[in-house]
Amino acid sequence: MKTTLRTLAAVATFATALPLAADEGKWMPQQIPALAQKLRALGFEGDPQAFADLTGQPMGAIVSLGGCTASFVSPDALIATNHHCVTGALQYNSTPERNLLVDGFLAKTREDELSTGPGSKVWVTVSVNDVTEQISGKLDAKLDDRGRYDVIERRIKERTNACEAGGLRCRVASYFEGLQYFEIAQLEIPDVRLVYAPAEGIGNFGGEADNWRWPRHTGDWSFYRAYVGPDGKPAPFAKANVPYKPKRWLAVQPAGVAEGDLVFVTGYPGRTQRLATHEEVREAVSWTFPRTIRTFQEQIDVLEALGKQDPALKIKAANRVQGLNNTLTNRKGMLEGLVQGGLLAEKQEREKALAAWIAADPARQKEYGDVLNALAALQAETEKTRERDAVLGQLFAASAMLNGAHTAHQLSIEKAKRLDLEREPGYQQRDWSRIREAQERAQRSLDPRLDGALLRYWMRHAAALPADQRIAGLDKIAGLTPGMAQADTDKAIDAYIERLLADTKLADKDVRLGLLDKSSAEIAATRDSFVDLALALDPLFVANRDASKRRMGRASRVRPRYAKALLAEAGGLVSPDANSTLRVTYGQVKRRENAKDGVDWRAFTTLAGIEHKHTGEGEFDAPDAQLAAIQALRAGGTSRFVVPALGDVPVNFLSTVDTTGGNSGSPTLNGKGEFVGLLFDGTYDTVASDYDFDAVRTRSIHADVRYLLWTMSEVDGAAHLVAEMGVATARP
Repeated sequence: MKTTLRTLAAVATFATALPLAADEGKWMPQQIPALAQKLRALGFEGDPQAFADLTGQPMGAIVSLGGCTASFVSPDALIATNHHCVTGALQYNSTPERNLLVDGFLAKTREDELSTGPGSKVWVTVSVNDVTEQISGKLDAKLDDRGRYDVIERRIKERTNACEAGGLRCRVASYFEGLQYFEIAQLEIPDVRLVYAPAEGIGNFGGEADNWRWPRHTGDWSFYRAYVGPDGKPAPFAKANVPYKPKRWLAVQPAGVAEGDLVFVTGYPGRTQRLATHEEVREAVSWTFPRTIRTFQEQIDVLEALGKQDPALKIKAANRVQGLNNTLTNRKGMLEGLVQGGLLAEKQEREKALAAWIAADPARQKEYGDVLNALAALQAETEKTRERDAVLGQLFAASAMLNGAHTAHQLSIEKAKRLDLEREPGYQQRDWSRIREAQERAQRSLDPRLDGALLRYWMRHAAALPADQRIAGLDKIAGLTPGMAQADTDKAIDAYIERLLADTKLADKDVRLGLLDKSSAEIAATRDSFVDLALALDPLFVANRDASKRRMGRASRVRPRYAKALLAEAGGLVSPDANSTLRVTYGQVKRRENAKDGVDWRAFTTLAGIEHKHTGEGEFDAPDAQLAAIQALRAGGTSRFVVPALGDVPVNFLSTVDTTGGNSGSPTLNGKGEFVGLLFDGTYDTVASDYDFDAVRTRSIHADVRYLLWTMSEVDGAAHLVAEMGVATARP
């Protein structure tokens, strides 16, 4: 692996006088060697340099699923991840008569393994290179904001194209607010198959009642397998394909971990905002989070009501409902932590301290004196039309048919451009197959009744916009005007939705895919109702995109200097905000004392908690086979996965690792780099650590490897997979 550390060292290391907060940091793998002293103090006996080798052990075994993390756990590319990360695959293969979302799935043989559908992929990171100078170096100071953005964007495209010439999938990612850029190259495997997922009563035991909570008793694991062509190269799904042969896979350690043990979590955390300004966090608290909480709950109510009418609709809506619920609970916790937990006030005080630090030195005033005011001005600009712009985005997200028409229209515009480098990101030639796959994948959850219900919901929001923030194209096509009486508004929207659904053919996958091959004129000539709506919304979409590019160009002058000021003021080695790139975090298996009103959280839960919580109904309905296996243990049975100190099989455990969304499915490793569990959640009262890390209270929740192995071998009949992972089920 080639990795240049010169810029990393220069930017992220200023002094060592200030100690790091306990276990904080989503570290770039190449930063881990600099943490050797602290790791050894926690009992690490390995070589920290191993984490910097992305093709070595253990990093070569870590993969991305796009939104979730996973890992190879056998030489035949068996992949472990979370149960909630395979919901789409379960949904894709489910019918009302064979509902895998409820019953789970187990392939007894390789031939039984199921395709997870178009667009499912596994990405293996193979290299990371510092390209800061190539992306942001020597920018002409005379460029205006849009011109500056365009130059940076073109440089990123050029680097990406050159990287992908080797057959890899590449990305140029920004770190520290654009202060650094790294080029990430990944092997992309498109044939991914479902191997095993436990029943809902195991994989989602506790459901939303327990989501983000402790104690937990959730078997949040599932398994995929990656396949390639007979020549060993990545290839689309085909019966003739064979299991991929990874160079690295994780050894599964059936002994698990004990309290106090050092653990690592490696994965692809999505996004944190610890470098956000106070004004940005204030807006999240005062507008973004309350709005998300309200609208997500209302959309869940709409979808669940439809699901009660028709089991097929419930399956179609399952993945979206799960995602809405998860985000809803997260944002509630965020809001409580930032306001009631005092994190917003702490953020304000630290920003005042930063301003004072800048003002105390003439050199710092010259370099950083304008950054806070400039960022506040940028924030104020985005807030002017935030409600209108959010509603526009939600309209496109609400309907698979509208999204299909909009995507096809944008693609037709970009395809007509002569040079690929001139095309918008996301619509270059490298993206065309992905666009088609996304439209194919959308079919698993597409139903006109769902589209109509969610569009009706968001059109009512659009109709309530003030006169100076209207979506003019929607007003015209749907017959809406500012100040309409509610009864008239509802009547107009209902009538338009009825026409919209009656005059479209885009529920047909082949028709929708056919649009992707048409010119702009040919698309418009279809006179499909959803095409007409997409065209009506297009002027505002384009105007918003152009305005965003101007703001990002202006931000590229300011945000890197803001980050540099924060880093210089803080001193020490600092990890960048999460940005869906490969990271390593470490901590200890650890209980939490006085978690709430004097109640302590133990570090482990056990099967006894499942017995206690089981009601046989709703979210606490453990499968009969699992209950029978537990009773067999209670009746004097034996299992190598029982821990004497607990007197039971451990189910979930707590650690102090620093994780967030995207870390779902990340393998939990012991100090030897062995697989001892799967990270799957955080705790409700500290999810606001995405904005401001709480070094005392923050805990992450893991599925214990011993519960995974016990369930697979003694409940679900998956002993062949346990053996594939090199684990014996009998007592040694």
